Amino acid sequence: MTEETPEHTLTLLGTVLAVQANYYKVQLDIGMGKRESGRVGEPESGRVRVIPPTSLSPHLPILLCTRRTRLKKIGQQVMVGDRVVVEEPDWTGKRGAIADVLPRKNQLDRPAIANVNQIMLVFAVADPPLEPYQLSRFLVKAESSTSLDVVLCLNKSDLISTEQQVEINERLVSWGYQPIFISVYKSINIDKTANLLKDKITVVAGPSGVGKSSLINILIPNVNLRIGEISGKLARGRHTTRHVELFELPKGGLLADTPGFNQPDLDCQPEELANYFPEARERLAVASCRFSDCLHRDEPGCAVRGNWERYQHYLEFLEEAIERQTQLNQQAAPESTVKVKTKGKGQTQYEPKLESKKYRQKSRRTQLQELEQLYEESEET
Repeated sequence: MTEETPEHTLTLLGTVLAVQANYYKVQLDIGMGKRESGRVGEPESGRVRVIPPTSLSPHLPILLCTRRTRLKKIGQQVMVGDRVVVEEPDWTGKRGAIADVLPRKNQLDRPAIANVNQIMLVFAVADPPLEPYQLSRFLVKAESSTSLDVVLCLNKSDLISTEQQVEINERLVSWGYQPIFISVYKSINIDKTANLLKDKITVVAGPSGVGKSSLINILIPNVNLRIGEISGKLARGRHTTRHVELFELPKGGLLADTPGFNQPDLDCQPEELANYFPEARERLAVASCRFSDCLHRDEPGCAVRGNWERYQHYLEFLEEAIERQTQLNQQAAPESTVKVKTKGKGQTQYEPKLESKKYRQKSRRTQLQELEQLYEESEET
């Protein structure tokens, strides 16, 4: 604590590593040294140093924080990966309070995480065997969720031959992706993978049982994530990761493990689906479809339809996207059950709204019209 800056007035910047209940684990952007950038960090002999936000250096101080009531009242959600302002640090108890959330560069809903730099998909080439359809769903989901780079890691490469690796590599290159063949068990290409993660926030995703937790355990020693066994009947892994958390990489960077799931939902618009296939994007870059709203099924003059391996995947995903969009269009917005009533001195309050037209008093004009109709009917009889 410096003489001119009391501890209770310190404001710090940090990154949210984990969210559990109403508490937030925040890594601060400070280290030891001289004061820089006009910000103040952890006090020790009156000397502090602020690390730039883009430098995700390991071993920075971590505080367990709560969220200010003001943020709760305005509905400001705090997510893993958020850049936040922390006030009133308690260095002895390692506590603090989140006072503000900085604007997000991007945001993922599943998993709920912000400010991601890239997505690393982890699949196994054996035990369980690589399923092209499942891999295609994950790739489309990753492409449609964000505009981030996709790093494709294929684990358990020690269980297949060199010829099989060449065949799988050629296949995925034709899809538009350059895979990295790794083996956690044999420590194959682990250093190469670590270099791709340096100084970045990376989300690890993929189906259960392919070795995601094992890979994180070897990339980040002593993290000790739970590892599940492979189910005998379905050759799929059991779910082991229960919540999203960012872990520090030894050489800098943050890695987020996510709950494994076997079939991710596709929630993109039907007309946008082709943009999430590199093969389709390549065709559209050199030619145009005759119709601007072409869905690339049986329309004449289509530039996308043709002989490429994942075209059948595209058609199946398209039907799913169309069905989902139809269901959304058919769902009417529910009518509000409350109404706002203005009282004296500008005060407002919410009151239950009566069912439409059920208890509404008829107007005099309507009453007169109904009486006239009754007279006419009585005269006719």
